[in-house]
Amino acid sequence: MAAQAKDESLIQAAKELGENIPWCEEYEKMISGMLYDCLDATLQRARFRVRGWCTRYNTWWPHDVPDADLDYLAKERGKQLREVIGKVGDDVYLEPPLFLDYGCNIKLGDRIYANFNLTILDCSLVTIGNRVMFGPNVSIYAATHETDVQSRRDNIEYARPVTIGDDCWIGGNSIILPGVTIGEGCTVGAGSVVTKDVPAWSVVMGTPARVVKKVTPLDPLPAERTPFTAIERMG
Repeated sequence: MAAQAKDESLIQAAKELGENIPWCEEYEKMISGMLYDCLDATLQRARFRVRGWCTRYNTWWPHDVPDADLDYLAKERGKQLREVIGKVGDDVYLEPPLFLDYGCNIKLGDRIYANFNLTILDCSLVTIGNRVMFGPNVSIYAATHETDVQSRRDNIEYARPVTIGDDCWIGGNSIILPGVTIGEGCTVGAGSVVTKDVPAWSVVMGTPARVVKKVTPLDPLPAERTPFTAIERMG
């Protein structure tokens, strides 16, 4: 169900996500979970810009750099991510193709790796913690619609924020639905559809995803990070 009022905490959080935010009345309603007009001109311009950015990111290759290697690739792609994503930590590598709605509503922690074909519909804020891995074809949906048909006819929709905690592994072909919070230390089995919050240190799988086991919690890491190769692959 859509919210009835703006969420000032989400609006304040968005103010910390860089200069690409398409500030307008409909944007504030959108990230707050209220019904909003997705054809608002300011929002359309923002989505158009990000479509172009995704096209460039997904097709770019250092053909003109003879000594380019994987480290060079990781460095350059990190620069490109910072052009559009609200906040990007250290050692972040998202394999192309990558598909975003706005980009500016995404906050990424440190040491994140995403395999091919990550889709994030960031119509509300999407927050991803440190040391998170994504298998191929993962989709994160902050965007949603009413089941009543009239609002869909009128191009009215709403969104709910998504949060993924530290040290999570999201298996390939998983879908995370609007409003979901996944606690730290979780594993989402491949092909799962996560429809509700996941408690920390859990393994979930299935459609809808259910907790099938718990894992041993770990102590927080010290301030210094363990060395990490950004393009380390996962199965």
